[in-house]
Amino acid sequence: MVEIFVGVDVSKERLDVGVWPEGVGVSSFWVRNDEGGIRELVGRLLELRPCLVVMEASGGYEGEVALGLKDAGLRVCVMNARKVRDFARASGVLAKTDRVDARVLAMYGWALRPEPRDLGDEETRRLRALVVRRRQVVEMLMGERNRLCRASYGVRGNIERVIGALEEALEEIEGEIRGLLEGNPNWREKWELLVSVPGVGFAVASVLLGCLRELGSLSRRKIASLVGVAPFSRDSGQRRGKRSVWGGRSYVRSTLYMATRVAVVHNPVIKAFYERLIQQGKPRKVAITACMRKLLTILNAIVRTGKPWNPKLATNP
Repeated sequence: MVEIFVGVDVSKERLDVGVWPEGVGVSSFWVRNDEGGIRELVGRLLELRPCLVVMEASGGYEGEVALGLKDAGLRVCVMNARKVRDFARASGVLAKTDRVDARVLAMYGWALRPEPRDLGDEETRRLRALVVRRRQVVEMLMGERNRLCRASYGVRGNIERVIGALEEALEEIEGEIRGLLEGNPNWREKWELLVSVPGVGFAVASVLLGCLRELGSLSRRKIASLVGVAPFSRDSGQRRGKRSVWGGRSYVRSTLYMATRVAVVHNPVIKAFYERLIQQGKPRKVAITACMRKLLTILNAIVRTGKPWNPKLATNP
C-alpha cells in the first residue's frame, strides 16, 4: 500500500493542498480557510487517509486548521517555514506559489518523516493564547506610554484613555492566567518551582508553562536547542568557525533574555557565572547568551526533579 503524505499551504483566505507521491489518483485542490472549508478539508483527508499532514507556521492562520485535523484523528506536523524553504531549494524547487508550496510540504513529510508536535489540550491552548495576548497588550501599552511623553496637548487625553483601557485589559488577562494556573494542580506546582528562582517572575513563568511544555522532560542540550540558545559549530577541514546560536522559539527566547538580564543582577549563581565570563574576556553578548543557557538548564532541572531553587544545587544543575 502506498503511503500518502499531504501538504497544506495556509494563507488568510485559502488552504492549498498538495499530495505526495504523485500519481496516486489524487490531484491538488484548495478550500477556503474558514469553518466550512476546514470541514471540507477534514472530510476529504479522512477519505485519503494520509500518513502525515504537514503545514507551515503561518502567523497563526494555521492554528484552527491544525486543531481541526488533529481532532479528526489525523497526524499533523506544523513546521518552521525556513526549514521547508531550505528543503525546497535543496530539492531543486525554486518556484514559489501556493500550489507549489503545498506540494513541497508533502514532499518534506515523505522525505524526512517529522514527528507530529503535540498541540496540547484545550486548557493548554487557552493558556498559550492568553500568554501571547498578554505580550501583545504589553507592547501596545509601552508604545502608547512612549507616545505620551512627546505628545502635544491636543492628543494627550486620547492617549491617556487608551493607556487606561490597555491597563484594564492587561489586568484582566493576567487574572485569567492566574486563574488557570491556580486551578490546575500540575501547573500550580511547576509555577511555584519556577518563581522560586531569582529572576523568574509572573511573566516568565507563565510563558514557560504556556509555550515550552517540554520543560523538564528533555535533556539540557535538547531544551537549549529547542529554545535557540545552543551554540552550533561552523567548522570545515582545519577551519574552526565562530560558534553561534540561531533558530528555536523566538518568543520563549526573548522572554528568557529579559529574565537573564534580571538574573545577572539578582541571582547569585547567574551573576557569578556572568562576571567570570566577562573576566575571561568574553564579549557581553556572548556572556549573556551563555547565562541564558545556564538559567534555562537550571529551570529545566528544577521542573524535572521537583525541587525548588537551591544555590548549591544550581551551580551544577
